[in-house]
Amino acid sequence: MKTKKERKPRFLFVSRWGDILDLAHATQQEGHEVKLFIEYKPCREVGDGFVQKVRNWEKKVDWADVIIFDYTGYGKKAAELRATGKYVIGGTEYADKLELDRGFGQSELKRHKIKILDYQEFNSFHDAIAYVLAHPNTYVIKPSGETQDYKQLLFVGKEEDGSDIIRVLKAYEKTWGDKGWNFQLQRKVNGVEVSVAAFFNGREFIRPINITFEHKKLFPKELGVSTGEMGTSMFWTDDNPIFDATLGKLSGTLAKDQFVGHIDINCIVNGNGIYPLEFTTRFGFPQIFIQRAGINEPIGNMLYRIARGESIKINTKKGFQVGAYMVVPPFPYNDPETFNLFSKDAVVVVRKKVKEGLHLMHLKQVNGEWLITGDSGIALLVSGSGITMKEAQKVMYNRINNVLINNAYYRTDIGDRWGEDSDRLWAWKLL
Repeated sequence: MKTKKERKPRFLFVSRWGDILDLAHATQQEGHEVKLFIEYKPCREVGDGFVQKVRNWEKKVDWADVIIFDYTGYGKKAAELRATGKYVIGGTEYADKLELDRGFGQSELKRHKIKILDYQEFNSFHDAIAYVLAHPNTYVIKPSGETQDYKQLLFVGKEEDGSDIIRVLKAYEKTWGDKGWNFQLQRKVNGVEVSVAAFFNGREFIRPINITFEHKKLFPKELGVSTGEMGTSMFWTDDNPIFDATLGKLSGTLAKDQFVGHIDINCIVNGNGIYPLEFTTRFGFPQIFIQRAGINEPIGNMLYRIARGESIKINTKKGFQVGAYMVVPPFPYNDPETFNLFSKDAVVVVRKKVKEGLHLMHLKQVNGEWLITGDSGIALLVSGSGITMKEAQKVMYNRINNVLINNAYYRTDIGDRWGEDSDRLWAWKLL
């Protein structure tokens, strides 16, 4: 029997919805023992046939060498485990609050002398309407706290007097009433939307850092409802002015907090400055899978070394990575009847048996076949990498064309904005 020193580290993945399956499966393929826990009951079939599942993750803490949490809300438990000497990738109570409480996140940015946009917080549509009437301007409605799960509340205004915001708020009030919805009205600025992200090992940021361009709307050319995300383009770099002006300034605070994990900040940038919008203090989805497509080393070993607090440099590919979700009905809506009718147990067929760049989402494996499960309708994340953005796009869409899923849909323009966005970022000296 191998001793702990002789065998590879054991990994326990603790997931809210099963989104971390792809990392768990990749880590297992690298030769590690892996166990996966999924909290949300309708998604507990996710990962069946791919990795070993557990129903009570806390009973497996002693078995695990490293524990990986994939969502906010586990920060207190993650910090307690770290305090006992366990290696943990996950948040803290402070980090959770940065993401879940938008007002707190903005106040922390301000405390670190980072320029922010004006905003007001509300839990009443009526009060928000009155505010816009008294302070006409262009605004964005942004759900906060637990309300963040309601993506349909997000609305980006266009009218300079806020009249479109007022119409939308009145519609919300009629539809849902004032039931304690937590949301912000944030001043809107025009520019390039870009995220900067990095891993943190408890003492310092790990290089390189990741620059990300998200595509959040359901349809190409940013049409349709906000989904959270439909796909992303990105690249790795050792240095970036946006990082220095935002995340980089939080290094001392994150070290004091002993944060170990991944952190991202979404920004709007233009010729007048850099405006941070919100934190993601965990793995981003699908960000982490597209990042994996650009990492040249075993992902499990990399995460283990970060959890141990090692000062490492991630071995990444040059060029660009892109990724797109392949989804089925009722995505992005929650409709169990539609899911059961059109999508449950639908087969994912890979025509040529080359599965590179296919990242498992809400799937199970039965007799070697990949079947859609859970209730979200997210089947796969397909990634591509290349020296140029066009090359990365070509690789990704060739891989998508190799997959057959009945009723599937996906964005056909992931990465197309890069030409225009990069020109503007160079002009503003932000690349």
